[in-house]
Amino acid sequence: MIPNWIIQRSTLTPERVAVRFEGNSWTYQEIHEKSLDQAKRLLALGVRPHDRVAIYATSTPQIIFMICGCMHLQCEMVLLNLRLSKTELVYQIEDSEVVAILAEDGLVEKLPETTIRVYPFSVVEKERPDDFTPVSEWAEEDTMTIMYTSGTTGFPKGVRQTIGNHVSVATSSMYNTGLVENDAWLCTVPLFHISGFSMLCKCLLHGVRLDLYRKFDVEKVVDQLVEGSVTRMSVVAVTLERILSELEKRKQQVSNRFLTMLAGGGPVPIDYLKRAIDRGIQVSQTYGMTETSSQTATLSSKDALRKIGSAGKPLFFNQIQIADAKNPYDQGEILIRGAHVTPGYVGRFANKPSQVNGWLHSGDIGYLDDEGYLFVVDRRSDLIISGGENIYPAEIENVLISHPSVREAGVCGVEDDQWGQVPNAFVVLKDIVDTEKLIAFCKKHLAAYKVPKKVYIVKELPRNGSNKLLRRKLQELI
Repeated sequence: MIPNWIIQRSTLTPERVAVRFEGNSWTYQEIHEKSLDQAKRLLALGVRPHDRVAIYATSTPQIIFMICGCMHLQCEMVLLNLRLSKTELVYQIEDSEVVAILAEDGLVEKLPETTIRVYPFSVVEKERPDDFTPVSEWAEEDTMTIMYTSGTTGFPKGVRQTIGNHVSVATSSMYNTGLVENDAWLCTVPLFHISGFSMLCKCLLHGVRLDLYRKFDVEKVVDQLVEGSVTRMSVVAVTLERILSELEKRKQQVSNRFLTMLAGGGPVPIDYLKRAIDRGIQVSQTYGMTETSSQTATLSSKDALRKIGSAGKPLFFNQIQIADAKNPYDQGEILIRGAHVTPGYVGRFANKPSQVNGWLHSGDIGYLDDEGYLFVVDRRSDLIISGGENIYPAEIENVLISHPSVREAGVCGVEDDQWGQVPNAFVVLKDIVDTEKLIAFCKKHLAAYKVPKKVYIVKELPRNGSNKLLRRKLQELI
């Protein structure tokens, strides 16, 4: 059994600040009181303990109070991505079989028509609370959250994440980074995504502060990094680049009180990592996925320069192996085992095993070097096969991003009568440059078969709710 996180944290550090948002703050005692009040009002509306409910809201303290209220009720929470279309929302709502949808008032009209009960946050607030006493202990095998995969192939899968999964990730993360006085996470990623929710879990379990942003604001974020009012942050490649550009524009470095910037959501271009070092940012590349409740491997700070480009070694409770690899550097599918791995799925994929012989098959391609450090090459589903040769889009993207005029790059395969597939590139520019010059640049750094046959200049690249590049949607930009 595991202690009820909210009760335990409010008992241990009641007066410690838990959340800051737009000039306001709440202590852990206040989080407990507000979330318990939410639980009582949800109970009065008919939501029962252990019910499965959906939450549809932006990243504000209100979603934290609602999430913690559902934790008190031990509800299974389906966290809906705000970027989904109504068709995609219908699929997830029906597939997960939720009994109610808890929605931020301003977002209710974006929900599809449904027979499921929808409770705007204001309706919950106005309901007369029932009597309710939360349990002091939780079963670690109980499902806490359900998050849907990006759906890179076929239908998205509803991934179960248990209390034990989240505790395992938070504990392994702490073993890796340690805790310092006045630790604080800066959160600009959505709380409906595993990266954001994992941050909330770490704060509750470790008793540290969460500085919450409704959305990414590069100027305010850089202000905090420079003044040193936060110690840690999670980013993806695109947000890291924006932070670096802002710091470079200001000719500033981050405070030495800022300790760690975890970078996930896919391989980070080497050029970004080098620029980060120049700005005093310690980037720790991480590797994880929805099925692993966030981090599986992380590169330690002491290895950042020596193993640049690596996602590090598995965290304490985790194991990684490469399918069919006989020697170091052999590439293959990344397989994962550990207490953080989902026990399974819901809905359409409820009968699909999440593991084969105890190992989760990630769908990612990577290798382990001669010291056991993981290098993630690319998504297997994004692999381009051209004339029998394997081409990894991330390799081409790395080259394009190293060009001084390119801010972002995405590469996908397009059908070709001669070669089966050929790579095409899509770039967001910093400065005007001719596409032929970009192709010539690639020819200097890549084998001929890897050079993009066409380069398209676009205003933005397609990304999901966590800012992860959606390569499958690149062809729609042509």
